[in-house]
Amino acid sequence: MTATPQGRTRRIVLVSGVCALVVTGAGLLAGCSEDPDAGTNGVGRLPADQIQSRTRKAAESADAVRLSGTVVTSGRTYRIDMRLKSDGATGAVTSKGASFKLLRVGEHLYLKADADFWSHQDGDGEVAAADKLEGKYVKVPEGDPSYKKFSGFTDKDVLLDGLLTLHGTLAKDGHHEQAGVRTIRITGDDGSGGTLDVSLQGTAYPLRLVRAGGAGTLTFSAWGTDFDLTEPDKGETVDYGRQLPSS
Repeated sequence: MTATPQGRTRRIVLVSGVCALVVTGAGLLAGCSEDPDAGTNGVGRLPADQIQSRTRKAAESADAVRLSGTVVTSGRTYRIDMRLKSDGATGAVTSKGASFKLLRVGEHLYLKADADFWSHQDGDGEVAAADKLEGKYVKVPEGDPSYKKFSGFTDKDVLLDGLLTLHGTLAKDGHHEQAGVRTIRITGDDGSGGTLDVSLQGTAYPLRLVRAGGAGTLTFSAWGTDFDLTEPDKGETVDYGRQLPSS
């Protein structure tokens, strides 16, 4: 074994110490040879297309997730905060100042909102309906046009399948951090096709998505964390029949 000169040993220790101090949220500053993927799940070493594939598979296999942020579709912005799993979901949606809660248990979909949400300037009958529905879980009939629209916010597979796709040429955009978790960021067409931060710790779950074309920003959390889904009590429920009132 060849001995290392004492002066060289000091230099190695000094350089290692400096490198340890310059770790940033986006990785390491130039000049240090530390591996930014050391101690991670290793997905940061993969090409961007394989990272996207890996994170989609992780999301699909998870039993549950919390999804929050904004979604812009058909020129309308929705702020959502939903907890989702395969057999249902619960959470809240806000759009144009109107907020409502959604609860889906199996195929049964319920909507809960205040009187202002249900009010319609078509006469006293609508006001009476709004007062009756305020604060109640209104069962949305499967044949009502609103069922498909609202249930889309409660379907884990549909939401994730539609969201977790970047558009254009995929590339990696460095190491970052989301809510204290180290991530690798991938982009579509240098960001114009969206950006996605993928966890480098544990399972390679998606943690933050910036959608293409300014179509919203979403965060993903509580992956695999189960939550309770139960039908509301009959006293809290209104079954309006085949079609909801206009709102």
